[in-house]
Amino acid sequence: MTKPKTKPKAATRSAARKTAKPASRLRSAPASSGSAARPDTKHARIIAMLRTPAGATIASLVSATQWQQHSVRGFLAGVVRKKLGLNLVSEQTDKGRVYRIKDGTPAVADRAKRAA
Repeated sequence: MTKPKTKPKAATRSAARKTAKPASRLRSAPASSGSAARPDTKHARIIAMLRTPAGATIASLVSATQWQQHSVRGFLAGVVRKKLGLNLVSEQTDKGRVYRIKDGTPAVADRAKRAA
């Protein structure tokens, strides 16, 4: 007596995989751009330093974050100005160039006026 031939288990599994719908991956809603969720991050530290009336220099931001100068400048342009849309202003003082976040009109509208 011989056993009847059966399909290998691997073939059965692959057929089941093809017919079953893949589980959809739900992404959580993006966190708000405010620093309320994680106040101890480097990003939150930089934003807090920029919101002070005295502002912050590149050197002070470098020492606070242990980032390199080009990384701090990239953060200011990419995250503070573009992603968060904050109005970042800079001015030359005796301490060097000082950056601060100026409350009021959004930065996007300000830059559009200057470009026109």
